[in-house]
Amino acid sequence: MSSRGEILDRIRSAVGGVATDKMRKANVERRLKRHPVGILPWTYKNNDQVITQFTVKAKKADSTVERCKSADVSKAIVRFLKKHNLPAACRIGADRKLKNLLKGQEAVLEITHGPNDGSQLTGVSCALGAAAETGTLFLVSGKDNPTTLNFLSENHIVVIHKKDILKHQEDLWVRLRRKYGAGKLPRTVNLITGPSRSADIEQTLILGAHGPQRLHIIVVMN
Repeated sequence: MSSRGEILDRIRSAVGGVATDKMRKANVERRLKRHPVGILPWTYKNNDQVITQFTVKAKKADSTVERCKSADVSKAIVRFLKKHNLPAACRIGADRKLKNLLKGQEAVLEITHGPNDGSQLTGVSCALGAAAETGTLFLVSGKDNPTTLNFLSENHIVVIHKKDILKHQEDLWVRLRRKYGAGKLPRTVNLITGPSRSADIEQTLILGAHGPQRLHIIVVMN
């Protein structure tokens, strides 16, 4: 027997003996149905503290974060664009919540719809949720929030509602399964923590190396 085989035999013995193929298959199927969760690190229980933790973690990853009421989302977007001397224009998908938040704001913000074809400087997405533990946003692919807005826009603005910021990444996977149903997850789930970055060249950190140079998060507080 090879050394690899000996190691695997020891592992099998440690977890309860040598299982047959039928037993192993049953164990895998049982685990997939249960979706077991491992040990989760401690975090805050108070929702306001969870929002604060998310904000701190997101900023540490070089994101900018602003909190506002739903009626002021378009103003927050315009403030961000003005701050960086960008055109008052953005690209959004078909997300109904985002459309409602920006409804009637055409006088101050030029809004176009659809995937980013590479020519739009600013894309705006609506996140399914976020994990306060790491400051990570969860964005799912589809017509509502095209993935090209996440990666082809030089400036990416993500709108997220306060209630959708949860403690851990594991909490978001539970939400995904409840929303879409077992075995019916979206084609792609993008976990985004801060703007694009690379330190491949001489260990020098460069933002926007292969994606957005800026990531601005707008937390809707009502």
